[in-house]
Amino acid sequence: MENSGWDYGVPIINIVGENFCVPYTMEMLVKKRIHGMSNAHYDVFDISGNLLLQVDGSLWKFQKKRVMRDPAGIPLLTMRQKSFKWRKEWTVHPGESSEDSNDILFRVEQPSPLHIKTKLEVFLPNNNIIGKRAPDFYVTGSFTSLSFKVYRGKTVLSQVANHNYTWGSICKGKENFKVRVHPEVDYSFITALLVILEENET
Repeated sequence: MENSGWDYGVPIINIVGENFCVPYTMEMLVKKRIHGMSNAHYDVFDISGNLLLQVDGSLWKFQKKRVMRDPAGIPLLTMRQKSFKWRKEWTVHPGESSEDSNDILFRVEQPSPLHIKTKLEVFLPNNNIIGKRAPDFYVTGSFTSLSFKVYRGKTVLSQVANHNYTWGSICKGKENFKVRVHPEVDYSFITALLVILEENET
């Protein structure tokens, strides 16, 4: 059974940095814009309209590459996609890392592309026993169901509170999401997972 509640005092979920973990529920507005066939840009704001994060990128050796930056434009992490015959995988590195960097924040795998509702499995660097590991986190959602949830076990850490779009806005390459992140959960980590889910479906 899904646990949608949240207990204060739980350990901080710090993946990218403690400064992205706040002691209250974070409400974010994510604005997505698409330029051309592969260039996507995301701006993330708090409820007061302050810019929190930016994500941009394009094709990189025929694979997607997305870079998350702070409001000053300083790179926080780099997401790189690898496509295999039956699945997609992303590796996420700190900063604007090179292709062969061994410094990994986390990996995201889509075990099967055949499900109507996408499920992503998230693995931290110390979870590397291939074939025997359970994901540290997982993500469910899809564009068609207008949903997005991040779980640790059965506990919901974040979800889309509202997804505003019209067919006209989609044709113009624009979408808006309102995302709710529970206290002490790294909102830059959650943003990266939302971007990866969106990019897997486009």
